[in-house]
Amino acid sequence: MTPTIPRPHRDDVLIAAISTLAGLLLWSLGVHSTGPGGTGYRHQLPDWAALVPLLTVGGMELLRRTAPNVTLVVGTLAVVADQFTVGSIATVVMFTDLMYAAVVYGTPSMARRLPVSTGLITLVVTIGTLAWLRSPQALMIGVLTGIVSFAPALTGATLRNHREAAGAARLRAEQTALLAEMDRTQAVAAERARMARELHDMVANHLSAIAIHSTAALSIDSPATSREALGVIRENSVQGLAEMRRLIGLLREAGAGQEAAPVPSLDGLEALLERARANGTASGLDFVLHDARRQAPPLPAPVELAAYRIVQESLTNALKHAAAGTVAVRVAREGGLLTVAVDSPYGDRPGPRAPGSGAGLVGMHERTELLGGTFTAGARGPVWQVRAELPAEDGAVAE
Repeated sequence: MTPTIPRPHRDDVLIAAISTLAGLLLWSLGVHSTGPGGTGYRHQLPDWAALVPLLTVGGMELLRRTAPNVTLVVGTLAVVADQFTVGSIATVVMFTDLMYAAVVYGTPSMARRLPVSTGLITLVVTIGTLAWLRSPQALMIGVLTGIVSFAPALTGATLRNHREAAGAARLRAEQTALLAEMDRTQAVAAERARMARELHDMVANHLSAIAIHSTAALSIDSPATSREALGVIRENSVQGLAEMRRLIGLLREAGAGQEAAPVPSLDGLEALLERARANGTASGLDFVLHDARRQAPPLPAPVELAAYRIVQESLTNALKHAAAGTVAVRVAREGGLLTVAVDSPYGDRPGPRAPGSGAGLVGMHERTELLGGTFTAGARGPVWQVRAELPAEDGAVAE
């Protein structure tokens, strides 16, 4: 394949044109770096010979961004050749720009090497001319060498370092913003999941009882049964609305002087089981509570709420699916753990059932896991067992 010449950058075309025209203008006016006629080797060449390195370096300015390696090599040869002519200030100035561009736009290895190599070259030239000429004026040759090579390389390295630092800072800012957005998204998702669990646990119990008793009222053509079912439906509707209002109040921003609604706790288990007895009578269910908690410091509020909701959801599942029999609720606190266990009869039962989606078991498992506890649920022979172990101390509750 034939190598293609890279397309010059628009700014490089402008720089090359202005620099070359300025150099041609200086040459036409007779302005040379060595003065009229030149000395040494310079007088052997005609004055127009200075145009060759001038036009060569001017052409290299077109590729200062796209091919910095090539431009530096060719530019160095051209500026050395310029020393054998009457010389052009424009050629030297354009070479310094090529050195600067090689550091700024070249490869990282080139950007690291050029300041060091040009600095060593400047030092060697200074020492060599002093040893050869043995005159303080020889220092000017070293100074000019540093101005032409080392100074533009050092300037380019400084600018490149600033650009790389700015790019790294911009990248870190973008990564920080991305992480913040991910954290915000995860927080929103976690809050939505928490709200879904809370809503399900509060309302499912009442709606299940309403569904069971309304189905019984429709299937049994008895005025007494209908009145009893309507009474239970009304009671659960009122309680469900109260729970719903409490959740809505929690979601709203609390106004001045507004008191927070009380959070359910294990002290309300008796009332919870009493409602379950009223709702489960038609299905042949009885509910008993075995509270083996000893006198101990109060439980953390999240643990109290999680334990209450686990019992509530277990009773709801029993109302929907359990066979006739006794549902036993056991609560115990020992060894830094709060144990909640609910055993209900497992098997087919006659009469109406309320549909289930499995969200209750998922919610109980999530509540337990968020607190750093363990949760199990499943059939053990004729009994469906739900068991949760929750940390009973503030320091052990997972954030």
